[in-house]
Amino acid sequence: MSHKTELLKKIENKKAVCAVIGLGYVGLPLAVELANAGFSVRGVDVDSEKAGMIGKGESYIPDVSDEDLQKAVKSGRLTAGGDYSVIIECDTVNICVPTPLRKTRDPDISYIVEALEEIKKYVHPGMLIVLESTSYPGTTEEIVVSELTGSKLQVGKDIFVAFSPERVDPGNPVYHTGNIPKIVGGVTSECTDVAAALYGHVVEKIHAVSSTRVAEMIKLLENTFRSVNIGLVNEIALMCNQMGINVWEVIEGAATKPFGFMPFFPGPGLGGHCIPIDPFYLSWKARSVGFEARFIELAGQVNSYMPLHVVGKAMDALNAAGKSVSGSKVMILGVAYKKNIDDTRESPALDIISKLNVKGAEIVFADPYVDELAVEGIDSSIEKVELNKATLSEADLVVIIADHDAFDYELVLKHAPLILDTRNALKGAGGDRVWSI
Repeated sequence: MSHKTELLKKIENKKAVCAVIGLGYVGLPLAVELANAGFSVRGVDVDSEKAGMIGKGESYIPDVSDEDLQKAVKSGRLTAGGDYSVIIECDTVNICVPTPLRKTRDPDISYIVEALEEIKKYVHPGMLIVLESTSYPGTTEEIVVSELTGSKLQVGKDIFVAFSPERVDPGNPVYHTGNIPKIVGGVTSECTDVAAALYGHVVEKIHAVSSTRVAEMIKLLENTFRSVNIGLVNEIALMCNQMGINVWEVIEGAATKPFGFMPFFPGPGLGGHCIPIDPFYLSWKARSVGFEARFIELAGQVNSYMPLHVVGKAMDALNAAGKSVSGSKVMILGVAYKKNIDDTRESPALDIISKLNVKGAEIVFADPYVDELAVEGIDSSIEKVELNKATLSEADLVVIIADHDAFDYELVLKHAPLILDTRNALKGAGGDRVWSI
């Protein structure tokens, strides 16, 4: 019996043991889905605190309920720890580690390389390895395959390697790991078959493509599409600001067209682990083959400027009220990178807070999802306050960055003396006291 046939049989009978490397926003939901589908899952993460919480059935990811996690753990199908040696008993490995940018905006794939260095100690014939971490086209073949085939294992015969990009949208109440179509591209067609078979047990729809490079490019296109269109609408917002036009009304009107227009919305800047980062993976790869990705770079420049624009609007609002930003108390509403989540990675709030702090403002924040906030360049953590009449009244300016549904915007309108709304959360209400971007 071939390794492919044997592995497919294990997957079909749910006898395959699955490892998930990296138990963050991507890895934990996948591990829970696999476990609750009937597979035995070994979660691996260098953060021992995560493993401890999983063992207690306490989820640290908003998209994974305690109930679903406890179901997986209590069944005995999901365990977690920091020891990679569990891979020796596994048939499949999903790599879900971070892929940030360096300060030079070059791809940082060190987490992938570190994971592979551990995985290759235990790789064996009849194993599937899938990379889910976003990276540039060619990563799977150039990095994953080269690391794992040093033991003379033949890809497509002895081991099976594929790329299947994560499509997680934290906080989305409609789409989750199970109902988002899954892109799968293998190094060989045999690799694609095996990976598709595994995901077929936890995802409603599989879309197989011809190669890992195509799959890698699909992920980058998806987020570059958003980045470029957000960059466009941010530039329109800057233009409308100069012309005295309400950009939100413009977008609302344009969105009534039933074809040829898709509404995107301006904001204080991009955040999260994907949209601010992935386009630069693509432009970096493009430069390596002598192609200049001008749209991508320009969108990045516009989007990166938005926090500075917000600080400028904050200064304008305070000046109009006869106050200087230096010495003024500024309350930031929402420090997550988007509404209804706790993720502050790359949040524009961090840059805005930093710039306001440099100008002498006293900063506090309110966010029902975030308990502590550290900002680079500021020695102490930013004070968290409750959103109430007293804290609103004490602030010279309230800046809405993440428009969480949990915020009482009527309370904000009633008691905040001055508001800068970067998300149109107040829908233009409040008269002269409410400023927009």
